[in-house]
Amino acid sequence: MIDSETTINLTVEQKSDRLDRWLSSQLTDLSRSRLQKLIEEGNVHLNGQVCTSKKIKLSPGDCLEVTIPSPEPLNLQAEDIPLDILYEDEDLIIINKPADLVVHPAPGHETGTLVHALLSHCDNLAGIGGIKRPGIVHRLDKDTTGAIVIAKNDYAHQHLQAQIKAKTARREYWGIVYGSYSDLEGKIDLPVGRHPVERKKMAVVPVEKGGREAVTHWKILERLGNYTLMEFLLETGRTHQIRVHCSHTGHPLVGDPLYSSGRSLKINLSGQALHARKLTLQHPVSGDIIEAIAPLPNQFTKLLRVLRSRISEK
Repeated sequence: MIDSETTINLTVEQKSDRLDRWLSSQLTDLSRSRLQKLIEEGNVHLNGQVCTSKKIKLSPGDCLEVTIPSPEPLNLQAEDIPLDILYEDEDLIIINKPADLVVHPAPGHETGTLVHALLSHCDNLAGIGGIKRPGIVHRLDKDTTGAIVIAKNDYAHQHLQAQIKAKTARREYWGIVYGSYSDLEGKIDLPVGRHPVERKKMAVVPVEKGGREAVTHWKILERLGNYTLMEFLLETGRTHQIRVHCSHTGHPLVGDPLYSSGRSLKINLSGQALHARKLTLQHPVSGDIIEAIAPLPNQFTKLLRVLRSRISEK
């Protein structure tokens, strides 16, 4: 990680692409979004002139000067919050996130987040992928449990985010829903966007009205009377995607405070019965395949026991 202001001089040697793409191919330790921000903030000079357009075409002989400022101070205090570590090395760490733990600071959750815990556990997270979300590659909702990966340096952050975008990282979830689908497996391909009225919720929203492509693959693992244990594989990663897709198709997740209103189970749950059970990815440096499996939390296994016992009693 670059920890002080640095200036890098580059020369274009052959016919090239637009500015941000070319810089991304040359400065592989920095993400495309980070480079685009540097351009927008006037930190890139092209042939001696400030260049703030990421789309400008480069030509052979062009000279570039890129200034990378020192990381902004991370005004967050490390907090000694216990972490359930599934895998860790010098480039990344995979955590089994418990329920009721917010991933990064946000209004109403300025302290006690996973980021605060990581700052206590890991050195030099500041500046990796953003001030408020250092090292965070992808999110899990507050009450969704399970495997989440965090990068420890810029190169790992860029590589892992690229795997998520290219859909080569495999994210497998287990969830318990109300009712049951008639088929054994299938795919939900419905765009997701901000709910037009209830702004804290997401919903199935047409693309022309702001929805973004969202694809969830599902498979039934076990039928439990009026409930079903299911496996979900994410092809995209929209906010609340699995929760919205399940609710929209008439089978909301058990215990979901936003999307299963009006349904009761008479079992106390801290949130939706959704668990990121398995995360499979390629190590950004060694190229090895890492498979992290997060054990089911106690609330989830208790719910399964209760539902199975109800069936056996009939």
